[in-house]
Amino acid sequence: MRLSRPSTSLCAFVTLLNDRLGESIVFPLLPYLLASFTSNGRTLGLLAGSYAIAQFAFTPLIGALSDRYGRRPVIAACVAGSVLGLGLFAITVSINWHALPWAAGGTIPLALLFGARLIDGVSGGTAATAGAVLADISSPENRAKAFGLIGVAFGLGFILGPAFGGLLAGINVTLPVWAATGFALLNLGLVLGLLPETHPPEARRALPRKRDLNPLSALQRVFSNPQVRRLCAAFFLFFLAFNGFTAVLVLYFKQAFNWGPGLATTAFLVVGVVATVVQGGLIGPLVQRFGEWRLTLAGLGFVIAGCLLIPLATLDNAPRVVFSAVAILALGTGLVTPCLRALVSRRLDTDGQGAALGSLQGLQSLGSFIGPPLAGLAYDLLGQRSPFWLGIVVLGGVAVLVAGGLNSGNQNTESRAI
Repeated sequence: MRLSRPSTSLCAFVTLLNDRLGESIVFPLLPYLLASFTSNGRTLGLLAGSYAIAQFAFTPLIGALSDRYGRRPVIAACVAGSVLGLGLFAITVSINWHALPWAAGGTIPLALLFGARLIDGVSGGTAATAGAVLADISSPENRAKAFGLIGVAFGLGFILGPAFGGLLAGINVTLPVWAATGFALLNLGLVLGLLPETHPPEARRALPRKRDLNPLSALQRVFSNPQVRRLCAAFFLFFLAFNGFTAVLVLYFKQAFNWGPGLATTAFLVVGVVATVVQGGLIGPLVQRFGEWRLTLAGLGFVIAGCLLIPLATLDNAPRVVFSAVAILALGTGLVTPCLRALVSRRLDTDGQGAALGSLQGLQSLGSFIGPPLAGLAYDLLGQRSPFWLGIVVLGGVAVLVAGGLNSGNQNTESRAI
């Protein structure tokens, strides 16, 4: 029997929205929130990447726990962790640490900020578990429609987060973090009050072996498959490059153009709108017309073009050039991400789909962890524009890997999509 009452879908939707909203509110404001503690790119990059590494390490365990003990307690624990992480971050950036002699030097507040980001990242398995709830309550023929809620929630999160973040930051730069904490608290109340258990005891599975929960083991298995090795390497390097230069993007806007939180968050709002339109409505017809290979390469070209435009902007034309550049970046990313996933999927038989596509999420998280600190280091040591030039080089390598995968792969993959 499937529990399909509206409160279940509502709780899953709000949980998915909270997962994206908290990150999309905080991330564009990090340089402004850190201004009292540090202004270097290395610290910003590490702080941006810490969320991703925690999510990478713990998401497999959270998924296994939800299969073993049920969805409701796992979602409740994860959302509570989100409340704790965001709340700790909000408290830390709201305290006047300079008035506390024993906290001189910024070590204590920075440690608390890293702890908050790690707690929030560990709790980041909510999206997968909320997706499992939607699968539990949907019949097979309606599952695609139910999963459409995931795309809607993520799209809204990427749009509403920067929009509300920029609006509230105009009042006080710490206010958006408190708003994100409040929404997570509302999410927790809905889960505790309305969400039923959708995974019955008879369907539960024992916890897997420890080595099966090791995310690195899953990556090793997928890279041992010659059919998808090049494409998986391309997927990892794409997110390493993209999340690298986007991690220092707002810091660059702040220091190069003297932008405040309003303009910086507007840039991310443009990204959210364009990416949502591309992935929500355009990607299907475009794939039917051009195929995944061509769209992946075209998307990489768009990302490279956007990455090239940003360091060429000047004080006089910065808003016009930057907003155009981030729109091009969003268009490219909206094409590359789903198409590259589809290319990997096409190369695999049915039995290998779940593990390999799950590994792609791990590769994305790992790239999102490694890229930002490297970009921050380059920003400090090689100059403000260096992360963009280095990103272009890595993206060029991604294009070579994808093109090589086309030449060495099954040729009828592309012909079917033409």
